[in-house]
Amino acid sequence: MELIQQTPDLSAYLAADDVIDHGHPCVRATAARLAKDAEDSYAYARLAFEFVRDAIPHSQDVGDPRVTWRASDVLEQGTGICYAKAHALAALLRAEDIPTALCYQRFDVVHGLVAVRFNGAWHRQDPRGNKPGVDAQFSLEGERLAFLPDPESNEMDYPVLYAEPHPAVLSALKAAPDRPYLWQTLPTAL
Repeated sequence: MELIQQTPDLSAYLAADDVIDHGHPCVRATAARLAKDAEDSYAYARLAFEFVRDAIPHSQDVGDPRVTWRASDVLEQGTGICYAKAHALAALLRAEDIPTALCYQRFDVVHGLVAVRFNGAWHRQDPRGNKPGVDAQFSLEGERLAFLPDPESNEMDYPVLYAEPHPAVLSALKAAPDRPYLWQTLPTAL
């Protein structure tokens, strides 16, 4: 699949906003802590991915009712669903000047992940969190995502790389008072 930048301006994939708030002290402190153990930007990206994937549980997997959507809140509260975890990873990567896009797949509902730009190409990564049957890994040599769409079941990869969260995703997150409510209002398509 050919990934398509929503905007040709690569700087948009380094920008901070209300969601990917990589200027926030919590994001900066986490990025600095991870960066001290990385010898280069690739190693940092892998460490940041593994941190978000492993240290921040997917709220559905652990039964956490809280809904986070802002990157700093995900890091401070230590919880989030796929979209929120993607926002946190994007903030950590952008904090270290690694262009990062948000991207999506469609299953029963829309699933969120990121793409990082290395060596002139975009590489999708899924920080959702591993569990039995899910083994996502950081890779620039072939995707190692949490889930693979089945086209016969009307599942798909969306090719667009967004600089900001898709409005349908952000609206669902912001409107949800808790995760059970969110589960009833997750977007089913973009």
